[in-house]
Amino acid sequence: MKCSMQHAARCAIALTFCAAGFAGVASAQPLPCKVLRVINPSAPGGNSDIVFRLLSGRMGEILGQQLVLDYRPGAGGTIGADMTAKSAPDGCTTAIVAASFVINPALIKKLPFDTVKDFTPLGLVVDIPTSVVAHPSLPVKNVKELITLAKSKPGELFYSSSGPGTVGHLAGELLNSAAGIKLVHVPYKGIAPGVVDLIAGQVQLSFPSIPVVIENIRAGKLKMIAQCGAARSPSMPEVPTMVESGVKGFVVSSGFSFIGPAGMPKPVVEKLNGALAKALQDAGVRKELISRGADPVGNSPEQHAAYIKAEIEKWQKVAAHAGIVPE
Repeated sequence: MKCSMQHAARCAIALTFCAAGFAGVASAQPLPCKVLRVINPSAPGGNSDIVFRLLSGRMGEILGQQLVLDYRPGAGGTIGADMTAKSAPDGCTTAIVAASFVINPALIKKLPFDTVKDFTPLGLVVDIPTSVVAHPSLPVKNVKELITLAKSKPGELFYSSSGPGTVGHLAGELLNSAAGIKLVHVPYKGIAPGVVDLIAGQVQLSFPSIPVVIENIRAGKLKMIAQCGAARSPSMPEVPTMVESGVKGFVVSSGFSFIGPAGMPKPVVEKLNGALAKALQDAGVRKELISRGADPVGNSPEQHAAYIKAEIEKWQKVAAHAGIVPE
């Protein structure tokens, strides 16, 4: 009897190790494709392109598979997002999307997808704070002085953006609403010409993402009055946030999201989210991202889902206050 009980115990232990071994093999199984396609709804050379290239090598090592960008720009990012939504939910097709992903529901009446229901959140990759940047000749050193000046000159201060409905445009409208001022929006076909005119003094202000202007700030060609993230960016720790400067609730940044189509199995979601989080913990990757003005995040799918919903609601309110009607 004693021997049979010992034998049974050994069998139970053996089965436990076997089960653990099979679970480990299962979790290590590659996704059902040789190359993992990551759709980029923006053109090459943008922030999402730069961010992903800094991450893709490390993520590929972690997953044991190659990740390749598939550029599908156009229609404010909706073409690439729609392709992602209509892909098989097996993990072989994902996307890295910019802030336009959560802004578009406020601007486009009939999107070809539901931004919440038709995608699987896989983690927020980085948060790139917007900044409040001025020409050096503007006689203000902080946000309080800027608001005072703007109130004394309603409709006389101009700010550039990369176009109507962009983060830079809506950030200016949000400040108009929050501070009771009237800055005048000047849209450009891209942020680069908008920054060129800001440096030349053709406009007085702009609300670009930090990576776009960080070198011009360091060179003294522009001055950063404030940054708009929830906390100070490690790339510009000496510059206060808008909230610290007295504008309550003013948080504007460009979150770059890692997403897939709806219906992805939980093991696949965990695998991709885990690879993203681990890659963002890599010291070399973090250093490169921070040096470019991007704050690494790598949150959970649940936290990412909550972020997407909150951002959609925020921008819908800002657009409504600015009188922007979805088309």
